[in-house]
Amino acid sequence: MQTSESFRLSALLSFSGGLQDAYTFNVRDQVFANAQTGNVVLMSQSFMQGNMIQGLHYMCPLFSFVLGIFVAERIENKYKNAKIIHWRQIILLIEMIALIIVGFLPVRVNMIANMIVSFSCAMQVQTFRKVHGYGYASTMCIGNLRSGTESFSQYLREKDKNALYKATHFFGIILIFAIGAGLGGVLSGVLGLRTIWISVVIMLLVIIMMIKESLTQLI
Repeated sequence: MQTSESFRLSALLSFSGGLQDAYTFNVRDQVFANAQTGNVVLMSQSFMQGNMIQGLHYMCPLFSFVLGIFVAERIENKYKNAKIIHWRQIILLIEMIALIIVGFLPVRVNMIANMIVSFSCAMQVQTFRKVHGYGYASTMCIGNLRSGTESFSQYLREKDKNALYKATHFFGIILIFAIGAGLGGVLSGVLGLRTIWISVVIMLLVIIMMIKESLTQLI
């Protein structure tokens, strides 16, 4: 199993995903970095109420998220067979640079900050899609909640321990996402705009884990 699919790495990314959502909501004008369904609802509501500026606050991160998916897919296609650096590490480096910039942006450009965070989140969810071979999302919960509940129901019906094992992975990821969101909300009140740099540190740890695996394979 690749390190990119390990539970430990997935847990770190999920923690970071929850933190980023809490950060943009609490520090950057109550916009969700990951939960684009929520942004669609709030965008449509704002437009219907005639509040065009507020609607743009939710629409721009939505388009930025789409762009992040597109860019990540292009990077994967171009560098999938690269030998010097793994394409996932390239994307993590881009995310780190983007989020470092966000920490310096003042509140008057919150829209730009939210767009950058949404772009970063999209790249992450496109790049890391499996934990122990099971498809999951590191930056949102609804798909994980569905898969975890389905697997648990299967276990109750068939007493299949593999189904229970699968369910614990999804529920574990959701729990860690929630912890990241909770701590992100608390730390946002202390660290303010710089809170996002915690995600940068987490991504650095993920890169180190991936490099360590590569070096181990060479030995």
